[in-house]
Amino acid sequence: MPDTTYIFSAVAIMAVVTFALRAIPFAVLKPLRSSALVAYLGIYMPAGVMLILVMYSLKNVSATGPSHGLPELIAVSATAAIHLWRKNAVLSIVVGTAMYVALMNTIFA
Repeated sequence: MPDTTYIFSAVAIMAVVTFALRAIPFAVLKPLRSSALVAYLGIYMPAGVMLILVMYSLKNVSATGPSHGLPELIAVSATAAIHLWRKNAVLSIVVGTAMYVALMNTIFA
């Protein structure tokens, strides 16, 4: 069995590292709050990320396949419509996903 001093030293080091890993982001964020670059990214980054996710999700859709990409187009349209109507990302993602799954398991099965 390891020595008691060794165990206490290991626990102390782990506690310091854990505290530092949780405190450093707050210390780094304080000067960034007034940054013009961070404000710009906060405005334009979510739309860019969503565009990249949509393009990644639709990259393997084939217009010449049996469904011609209709379930994907319908689900993406429903997701966009729900989001524009309710301004709720979770609701729009859930509705779009449910619509895609329903279409793929019923109409386009």
